[in-house]
Amino acid sequence: MPLYKSKKALIVLLGPTAVGKTKLAIELAEQMEMEIISADSRLFYRGMDIGTAKPGPEELSRVPHHLIDVADPDGTWSLAEFQQAAESRIDEIHKRGKYPLMVGGSGQYLRSITDGWLPPKLPPNPSLRTALENWAEEIGKEALHARLAALDSKAAVSIDARNLRRTLRALEVTLSTGVPFSAQRGKSESKYHNLVIGLIRPRPELYARIDTRIEAMLTAGWLDEIQDLLDNGYSPDLPSMSAIGYRQLIQHLQGEITLEEAVAHIKKATRIFVRRQSNWFKSSDPNIRWFDVSESDPLLEIKALASETFSPN
Repeated sequence: MPLYKSKKALIVLLGPTAVGKTKLAIELAEQMEMEIISADSRLFYRGMDIGTAKPGPEELSRVPHHLIDVADPDGTWSLAEFQQAAESRIDEIHKRGKYPLMVGGSGQYLRSITDGWLPPKLPPNPSLRTALENWAEEIGKEALHARLAALDSKAAVSIDARNLRRTLRALEVTLSTGVPFSAQRGKSESKYHNLVIGLIRPRPELYARIDTRIEAMLTAGWLDEIQDLLDNGYSPDLPSMSAIGYRQLIQHLQGEITLEEAVAHIKKATRIFVRRQSNWFKSSDPNIRWFDVSESDPLLEIKALASETFSPN
């Protein structure tokens, strides 16, 4: 059943943060013999649970989940590593006679699978990387990102200035080859027959849900989670700790801003992030079937769509 002609079926559930992907994904997976593959880069890291809205133990026990808690906070996962791991999990799930359901809001990770991206194969250049890291310490993340923008504006647009690791890699590849990083990301035909489902809500409703979730995270012990990470020796300068919320609450814990200021900054940054997510997945994209989850529960309709799309007939 999971095979569609010569390609393996892949169901993708995407949408902005706090739209309701986790709940719907678990219900869909339970009812259609699916296993969930996370394509949310924030969920890779162990110990970063509350602030990333990671599915809890009860949710994780209901259906198999993959690519959650695969790295320590001081580890890194490149796009190429994610692709390799995701494709391996997709193959394994099909061998078990089930459907893979990829869920997330990290645009580049989802697109790398659905669009068949081919990341640059250039091996790391340790000496150049060290020089760039020293340069970053001297001028700061934002200034280094500005240097990337001067060399490759297209790559800079797709990389958050706070993500030092990705900025460094793009500069490393560009300077090593003399060719813009953005021009080296190849694209091939997708390996899968994709059914891409998008969830949306009106922005005011989505922003209200975000505010409520942030307050719930704080009540659930988000500050304690961050303090534990710092007490266990994880540097506040790690790329993983630059995730929205962690960075601002670290500033509060270090006495730089009040909790009220931190929360206000988190809410503002999350709204900006939502707008950035919408740039990856536009409502006009003909390859995405959009469902407004503020109007009704689309579970039955999505089940019918999946059954029709992957019917052997």
